Amino acid sequence: MRVRFAPSPTGALHIGGARTALFNWLLARHDGGELVLRIEDTDRERSTPENIEQILDALRWLELDWDEGPILQTARSERHQDALRALLESGHAYRSRATAEDVKAFKELYGAERGFRGEGWAGYQEEGAVRLRVPNDGATVVHDVIRGDTRFDHVHLDDPVIARADGSVLYNFAVAIDDLDAGITHVVRGEDHLSNTPKQLLVLEAARAAGFGPDVPPPIYAHLPLLHGPDGKKLSKRHGAASVQELREAGYLPEAIRNYLALLGWGAGDDATVLSTEELVERFTLKRVSRNPARFDEVKLRWLNGLYIRKLPVGELARRLEAFTGREGLEQAARISQEKIQTLADFLPLAGPLLDGPGEDPKARERWLDDDGRASLADVRDALAAAERFDEASIEQALASVIERRGVKPREVYQPLRVALTGGTVSPGIFESVALLGREETLRRIDRVPAASQRPQ
Repeated sequence: MRVRFAPSPTGALHIGGARTALFNWLLARHDGGELVLRIEDTDRERSTPENIEQILDALRWLELDWDEGPILQTARSERHQDALRALLESGHAYRSRATAEDVKAFKELYGAERGFRGEGWAGYQEEGAVRLRVPNDGATVVHDVIRGDTRFDHVHLDDPVIARADGSVLYNFAVAIDDLDAGITHVVRGEDHLSNTPKQLLVLEAARAAGFGPDVPPPIYAHLPLLHGPDGKKLSKRHGAASVQELREAGYLPEAIRNYLALLGWGAGDDATVLSTEELVERFTLKRVSRNPARFDEVKLRWLNGLYIRKLPVGELARRLEAFTGREGLEQAARISQEKIQTLADFLPLAGPLLDGPGEDPKARERWLDDDGRASLADVRDALAAAERFDEASIEQALASVIERRGVKPREVYQPLRVALTGGTVSPGIFESVALLGREETLRRIDRVPAASQRPQ
C-alpha cells in the first residue's frame, strides 16, 4: 500500500487538511504501507516557501511522519512534459484555441449538460491550450470505498484543459501523472475533490493507452466527508481555531488532537472516545469512515484535551508547560494545577498569580475582603504562622481550625485567603497554593491586605 498526502501550500494547514493527513497516516501505519508527502505548489503566487514550511511544521508537531518526500510538484515539470507529449503524439490529447467565451457560447447553444469538445477550434501543432480527448460514448465510474460508485457519463463531460498554451500543465493532469509515477494505490482526500476524480481517471486511462508510465490499475479512491461546525454549517474561522498552528497556540496536545480528529467521520466500532495513537493505528480502516458530514466542536476537543492533560505524568506536564510558556521550574505549579486545566494555555491564568504576584480584581476584593473577610484573614494568618509544618495536610488542618472557631462555611475562610494570595477568586486548590508559596510569602501577601479597622473609607 502506498498513500499520499498532497496539500497545496497556500496558507496554514487547516483542520480539514490535518484530518486528511491523519487518515492517510493511520491507513499506511495500519497496513504497513508507505506515506508519500507531495507539495502541490503549482499556484506560483500563493505557494511560498513560508507556506510550505508552515505545513511541514504542523505535520511534525502532530507527529505525523512520512516515508517519502516532501516532493514538490513543480520539480516534476519535465516528467509532466514527457507525459503531455505522449498524449499529444498518441492522439489522446490535442491543441485547441477555444476560449472561455467559445465554451460559453457552445453551452448556450447545446445546453449546459452537453460536454464541450474543442476540436472544432483546433490549433496549429504548437499553438493553443492542450485538451484531453474524452470518449463520446460510455462513462467513467468512480469506485469510492466510502461513497460507493458515482457515474460520470462522457456526454456530459467537457474535454478538460490539461495544459496552458505556454505548456504549463494544470492540476488534474499533474496529480494523475504524479500518482501514477509514485505507485499510489489509495487516494484518500476530501469530498470536495470528488469532481476532480473522473478527470484524473481519464488522464490515467489515456496515459495507459499511450504507453506512458507503468501499466498498473488506477488507485482506490476514498473521499472523506466534509467537516461542519457545531451549528451544522461548513467549518470556518467563525467556529474557533481553524488551523493546526492555532490549536497549538491555544495549548492543545498533539496526541489529543490526533484522537479527536480521528473520530471526525470515523468510528472505532464500540463507541470508544479516548483512544491512544497506538489503538487508532490498530483499529483504523476505511470501512468505518462515514459518508455523512462530521462536526468539529472545540468544546469537545477541550474536554478531551483535559483528559489527556490529567493522564500525563507531572514531570511531563511540567516539561510541556515550560516549553509552552518559556518558563522554567514549573513542576510544583503543574502538579497543583493539573486537575483544573484543560489546555496548556489555561495554566498561567490559573497559576500565574501564584508565580508572579497577585493580580487586580476589584470585584473580588470588594466581595471577599470586607470587614468579615479581613477578620477571617487575620485569624488565618495567626493559624498559618503557628503551624509546626507547612505542608498541604498541615495547612488544611490549620484552616479547618479557623472555620470551626469562626463557625462559618469553608468558603468564608478560603475565598478571602485566595483573594489575598492571588488577587482573584480562581486558583489551584487553596491548600496546595499556600504550600507552593511557602510560609514566608503567604504571610507577606496576607500582610499586604489592610486589617479590618484600616479599611479605606
